[in-house]
Amino acid sequence: MKWWIYQRERFPLLAHGPLILAFSSCAVSYVALLMDRGIPSWTSYAVAFVVCLVFFLQLRIADEFKDREDDARWRPYRPVPRGLIRLAELRVVFVIGAVLQAGLAYALSPALLWVLLLGWVYLALMSVEFFCRDWLKARPVIYLLTHMGIMPLVDLFATACVWSLNHGTMPEGLSWFLAASFCNGVVIEIGRKLRQPAQEEEGVETYSALWGKRRAVVTWLMAMAATLFCAWNAGRAIGFDLPIALSLGLLMAGSLILAKNYTLTSMKGSHLEKMSALWTLVLYLTLGIIPLLNR
Repeated sequence: MKWWIYQRERFPLLAHGPLILAFSSCAVSYVALLMDRGIPSWTSYAVAFVVCLVFFLQLRIADEFKDREDDARWRPYRPVPRGLIRLAELRVVFVIGAVLQAGLAYALSPALLWVLLLGWVYLALMSVEFFCRDWLKARPVIYLLTHMGIMPLVDLFATACVWSLNHGTMPEGLSWFLAASFCNGVVIEIGRKLRQPAQEEEGVETYSALWGKRRAVVTWLMAMAATLFCAWNAGRAIGFDLPIALSLGLLMAGSLILAKNYTLTSMKGSHLEKMSALWTLVLYLTLGIIPLLNR
């Protein structure tokens, strides 16, 4: 029961699961389109999904360790500081997850272990704030960008579930796809940390508190625009750039309206977070899954 409560509060599978499924399935589908290999095997999709899901769970667990002092001081209602789950238990879950990732990667293609190792190394560096915690904390933009570096690495693993088979090499043209993943990570990260002044909590760092509502929401929109640009270029490589531009363009127009309402009224920042989730879902559907099914 306590693990059910923990996942509901800190890693809700019903919310994260569909997005991670779209994320991993898109990566597998996109690289198959790029390499003109047809529909990949179900094992490629399954390994990519499970490994990516565990990666994001490990990110959450790493945050629990990294933020334990701040949580104990400012957020005692969370599962770890209130005693529902101990850090030692989370450490065991982290290790079990890593064993599962390695086993699945090896079973699909031993070459995947090297790609998995890249993700693990970066995650380890993130967990110790790249050995310069205070310097990064004083530079929020650099902090954000360095921590989003994990996104294309996780996506790289998912794509490798296709291109690494039979000792294959990473195909040309994948860089725009990985760049779109990076920029979209920024969209999600900023979108979930936008609040109205009355909703801000002491000790909880949000971009709205750090930069002010207007600057924070403009940065969110800029990250969306960058994602659209990268996704459009990635779409050109598979002949699906127009549908991507139209679908994301429509969502961009809706986001502009939401951003205006958020800035000028008391509309809750949670609406922007929901738009970030919808944006992510549409991005990954149109960038990999739909064009593969269409072909």
